[in-house]
Amino acid sequence: MMNLFNYVRRSSSETYVGATPLGGQNPIRIQSMTNTVTMDTEACVEQAKRIIDAGGEYVRMTTQGPKEAENMLNINIGLRSQGYMAPLVADVHFNAKVADIAAQYVEKVRINPGNYVDAARTFKQLEYTDEEYAAELKKIRDRFVPFLNICKQNHTAIRIGVNHGSLSDRIMSRYGDTPEGMVESCMEFLRICVEEDFADVVISIKASNTVVMVKTVRLLAAVMESEGMAFPLHLGVTEAGDGEDGRIKSALGIGALLADGLGDTIRVSLSEAPEAEIPVARKLVDYVTARAEAPYIPGEADESFDYLRPTRRTTQAVRNIGGGQVPVVVAFHWEGHETSEAQFMPDYIYTGRTMPQHRQPTQYIVDADVWTGETDTWPAFNLNTASEMDGCMAEVKFLFIPYLMLDQVMEVVKCHPEVVIIAQSVSANRLGEHRALVHQLMREGVKNPVVFFQHYGETDLEELQIKSAADMGALVFDGLVDGICLLNQNNQIPSTAIEATAFGILQAGRLRTTKTEYISCPGCGRTLFDLQTTIARVKEATNHLKGLKIGIMGCIVNGPGEMADADYGYVGAGRGKVSLYKQKECIEKNIPEEEAVGKLIELIKANGDWKE
Repeated sequence: MMNLFNYVRRSSSETYVGATPLGGQNPIRIQSMTNTVTMDTEACVEQAKRIIDAGGEYVRMTTQGPKEAENMLNINIGLRSQGYMAPLVADVHFNAKVADIAAQYVEKVRINPGNYVDAARTFKQLEYTDEEYAAELKKIRDRFVPFLNICKQNHTAIRIGVNHGSLSDRIMSRYGDTPEGMVESCMEFLRICVEEDFADVVISIKASNTVVMVKTVRLLAAVMESEGMAFPLHLGVTEAGDGEDGRIKSALGIGALLADGLGDTIRVSLSEAPEAEIPVARKLVDYVTARAEAPYIPGEADESFDYLRPTRRTTQAVRNIGGGQVPVVVAFHWEGHETSEAQFMPDYIYTGRTMPQHRQPTQYIVDADVWTGETDTWPAFNLNTASEMDGCMAEVKFLFIPYLMLDQVMEVVKCHPEVVIIAQSVSANRLGEHRALVHQLMREGVKNPVVFFQHYGETDLEELQIKSAADMGALVFDGLVDGICLLNQNNQIPSTAIEATAFGILQAGRLRTTKTEYISCPGCGRTLFDLQTTIARVKEATNHLKGLKIGIMGCIVNGPGEMADADYGYVGAGRGKVSLYKQKECIEKNIPEEEAVGKLIELIKANGDWKE
C-alpha cells in the first residue's frame, strides 16, 4: 500500500511525447482538447494557441475519419510556423485505420480499447467461450501491432484511453460494468505494448462517476505494479460539467488520486471554452503537489482498511450523524450572515459563544461553557478534559481535536459514544493528518463519528472550491466522512456559497444528493450542437428536479455508456438533431434541436419524475 499519510509521487516510466516528455521526473503536465471542427484548420490553430497561451502543454483534437487525420498535418504546420511547439494529440474512436494515418502527423495518438477493434457498444449481453474470447484477443493483437510499428517509425506516443462509457460488449460480458472490467480492457493492450517493447505509452481510465473513476485508477496502478509495469497515468473525470459542479467534481476525483501520488498528466474536462480548463488544472496540481514540503506525519494504517475496495467506516450514530446516515454539513455563521437556500441549509450551525438573534430551521452548536440547556442548541467542546464532557448533559457533543492531540483524549472519547469528533489540522498536508486521526480511531476500535473541519482564507470562490474538494477527495473515497465543515476566514466569499460548496462536495462524491446532477461532456469536434447554450437551456428547464441525473452529450461516443446511471439523456444524433434516452434506452431519435428540451420535459413527465 502507498503512504496514506505523506505525499510521495508514484514512480513511473518516462514517455516521450514530442519535446515534452511526461512521467519519470517530469512535472505533472496540463492539457486540454479543442472543440472546433478538425477540418477547419484556422479555427483549430487559433483555439490550440489559446490553450497553449493559457499554459496547456498538450492539445488534443478529434479525428473522426481519414480526412481529419490527414488534416492534422496542416494544423501541425500552422502551429509550428507561428512558434507553438506543444505536442498535438489525435483522438481516435471506431476506426483503427484513422489511428494509423494520424500517427504520421502528430506527437501522440489516443485510442479507445472499447472501440478500437471491438464493435461499438450495444449493451447486448454476449456469450463467449474461452476459445472465442482468445480469438478476439488475437484480433486485437493482429490489428494493434502494425499500429505500434507505425508509431515506432514516427516516434509517436500513444494513449490507451479507457472510458467507462464505452466499454465493449465483450468486456462487459465477462467482467460486467466494473472497475475490474475497465482495468482489464486497458491491460489487454498494455501487455501487447510490453511484448512489442513499445514504451511510449500513457494510460487514462475515466468515468463521470467519481467513485468509479477513483477506484478504477487505484486498481489499475496496483495491477500494473503486480505485472511489473510503471506506465504514466493521465487523470480526468469525464463529463464533469460546467461552473461550480465541473470544478468541484474534477478537483474531488483528480485531487484524490494526485494526493496519493498518482497521475503524470491531467485534463479538467469542463463544458466551457477549452482554455478555461487550464487554470483550473494548474491550481489543482500546484495545490496538491505542495504537500511534498509538509512535515512528516507519523500515521499508521488500520489493518482492516482496503485501499482498493474501501467501504464506509462503521460508526455509532449520534443523533443524525454517522451510523450509515448521509454525511452532515456543519457551518460557521456570524452576524449579517445571508439566509441559506432551503436545499443547502446546514444540519448544524456553530455560533461560538453567542446565539444568533434570527434563527434558521436547523440545530445550533454553542461553546460548552455558555450553554444553559436550551433544547434547540447543542454544545461544542473545544476543551479536552473528562470533567468538561461529564458536566454537559446535551444529547450531542462536539469535540474539536487535531491528530497530534488525539492520544490525550482517546480514553475519554471511548467513554463518551455521544461525542462527535471534529477533526482539524493546520498542516500543509491536512489530508494526511485527517486520515491518520481516523485510522488511529479504527485501530483502537473507537466508533465515534468524524466530521472534517476544513478552513481557508480565500478571496476567490473557484480557489475555495478546488482546494476544499481536493482536501476532501481521498477522505470521501476512503469511506471516512460522516460530515464536513467548511470555514473561509475571509468575508469576500458569501457564506451561502461556502455551504453550497460543502453540499456540492458530498454530491460529487455520491454521498448526498441535494440538487439535480448534470453529466455533460466538454465538447470536441464531434459535438453536434452548441454545447454551452444547450446545457444552459436544459438546466433552466430542469434544475429544480432535485435528485435526478440528466446527461447532456454532444455525440454518441460515450453518450449512453457514460449516462448509464443517469435518469435521462440528451444526446447529439446529427447536425441539429437530438436523441433522448431513459437511462440506456433510446426513446426518441433525431428530434429537431429546437424541440428537444420540450420533448425532454415531456419524457420526464411521462415517467412521473416531473415536479412543478
